[in-house]
Amino acid sequence: MNLKLQQYINGEWVNAISGNTREIINPFNQEIIATVPEGDEADTKAAITAAREAFDKGEWSSLPAIERGNMVKKIAYLIERDKEELAYLESLDTGKTMDESRGDMDDIAGVFRYYGELGDKDGGELINSPVPNAISKVVHEPVGVCGQITPWNYPLLQASWKLAPALATGNALIMKPSEITPLTTIKVFELMEEAGVPAGVANLVLGAGDTVGAELSNNTDVDLISFTGGIATGKKIMQAASVNVKKLALELGGKNPNIIFADADFEVAVDQALNGVFFHAGQICSAGTRLIVEESIHDKFVNALVERVKKFKLGSGFDEDTQMGPLISAEHLAKVEKYVETGMEEGATLAVGGKRPEDPELQKGFFYLPTIFTDCTTDMRIVQDEAFGPIITVEKFTTEEEAIKLSNDSIYGLAGGVWTNDIAKAERCVAKMRMGTVWINDFNLYFPHAPWGGFKQSGIGRELGRLGMEEYTETKHIFQNLKPESINWF
Repeated sequence: MNLKLQQYINGEWVNAISGNTREIINPFNQEIIATVPEGDEADTKAAITAAREAFDKGEWSSLPAIERGNMVKKIAYLIERDKEELAYLESLDTGKTMDESRGDMDDIAGVFRYYGELGDKDGGELINSPVPNAISKVVHEPVGVCGQITPWNYPLLQASWKLAPALATGNALIMKPSEITPLTTIKVFELMEEAGVPAGVANLVLGAGDTVGAELSNNTDVDLISFTGGIATGKKIMQAASVNVKKLALELGGKNPNIIFADADFEVAVDQALNGVFFHAGQICSAGTRLIVEESIHDKFVNALVERVKKFKLGSGFDEDTQMGPLISAEHLAKVEKYVETGMEEGATLAVGGKRPEDPELQKGFFYLPTIFTDCTTDMRIVQDEAFGPIITVEKFTTEEEAIKLSNDSIYGLAGGVWTNDIAKAERCVAKMRMGTVWINDFNLYFPHAPWGGFKQSGIGRELGRLGMEEYTETKHIFQNLKPESINWF
């Protein structure tokens, strides 16, 4: 493996100050694929100090926006150049198929290119002044030092959503990838170094959330935390960030409804219902795991899903025939198994799956069969909790109003879908669905230009699009009086 298996702090590749290390495991067969430093509070403080000094020095933030943008676009080019290596590392680290990982790399390069192009488009705004002979303008400036914490399911994709806008707007940053899937993030820091990002501007610390993540959240030299992960951790970060009232951007997952009306294109809706859940073994925050199906087509729809699911090919991400890889870890596999057990205890009907595969070739990996529950209701944990695995729950409805009510019966509000050939009906539903993204006759489609984030407990703020860039800026109003006069009040 031609990869610098170290942390990157103040422009240098370093081991953990403690000397501690962590073994990285291939979820397909539990083989050790790498050993990386296990940083802690001391490493994080060193990275924060480097970022603080780099930002306060002003070299990066005062660089013309077009020059910063050109460097961000160069990173996009380098990602495209090393696409195969990055895709290999992502599949090795996460277990997902190479086709999925190649698609991720295309998306990641697109994110860097988008923000590289967008970075110099904000020249401020002149606004009307009530005072004559004055100039009143609004400008956007970088926040400062940004702590960025990314999840294990889409390691480099989620990193790109944070790195690209932070760099383009002139911030300094410390990134903490998931401790179990750090390889592609290490590689992209190599590429950022090659692109010429100055020392101290971008720092990488490897380690656990309760040490590295906690220090980022508590440290008063950090001005912003961007976190993608679970609700429980997000709430802890909110509490910790209050020490200096940090800006927060939180994406905390979802339990996403996918409404299927009887007048939808049946075959397409079936296919997309599967695609909406089972990519990367259901380990997707926007997975459409709550199928809400009109009663008149419910049985037919479920039968079609079950027949398709029975034919899924599970296996290595490096096997061209594989359609679904393993779960990420033994711990997560146990969590998914517990949710299935809970679903059956609550009275849901297991239509297919619900166990580990019996194939001898899969016994070393963290595999779980794609699973479908029917007879589900919103008072069940299997319907309400984010299991983050290959599980679909199916609910029935008879009226449009009931479908909307069911879709909103959740603490989450990240995403949802509506399938119907009646556009007026679709628009009525979308207007009442309390989610950050709603797809009509599609699911799980995203692109750099469109904002991403949720309502309710799915988080705070937005990533991607112009709003994703604004998260990394502060707004300043500048007023200049061209003909100042004495007031003579005192």
